[in-house]
Amino acid sequence: MPDQNRLYIDTPEWARVAERIEHVTALTSRLNVLPFDDKAARAALLADIFGKPVPDSVTVYPPFYTDHGFGTEFGERVFVNQNCTFYDQGGIRLGDGVLIGPKANLISSDHPIRASERSAFITRAPITIGAHAWLGAAVTVLPGVTIGEGAVVGSGAVVTKDVPPHTLMTGVAAFERKSWED
Repeated sequence: MPDQNRLYIDTPEWARVAERIEHVTALTSRLNVLPFDDKAARAALLADIFGKPVPDSVTVYPPFYTDHGFGTEFGERVFVNQNCTFYDQGGIRLGDGVLIGPKANLISSDHPIRASERSAFITRAPITIGAHAWLGAAVTVLPGVTIGEGAVVGSGAVVTKDVPPHTLMTGVAAFERKSWED
């Protein structure tokens, strides 16, 4: 049985994904040059990007970037500030009242670590942001992470592991996790 979390490059399935990425990139390019006060055109483009209307209570400030669109689900009263990027092939779920600061990145797809596999496929894992969570400016959330209800992630953090509900997480730390032979 094929691994549903892997998408192999150079397959018919990948070709369809690549077409969708190209289409959505064109749509987000149009979104990002609209006059800011043209709310009707913005709502129409967001509906095209996400494959269905975004709830009226959701705010997405441009510029905004996404690679697929169909994998994002919005709760009510979600706020997405400027310059955010959602790579949603693995799925992104935003609960009610989620606040996302400027320059945040929600990345639900990745490449394998081993160089010999890196260009062969991408991996995917969903991101879930619980109700009333707040992501500060320039937060990056990596594939497979769940951020619990009411949690706060401080500016600049790179979230690699689940965040418990009603918890403040801060800081960026890069350290050697493992090494391998290729």
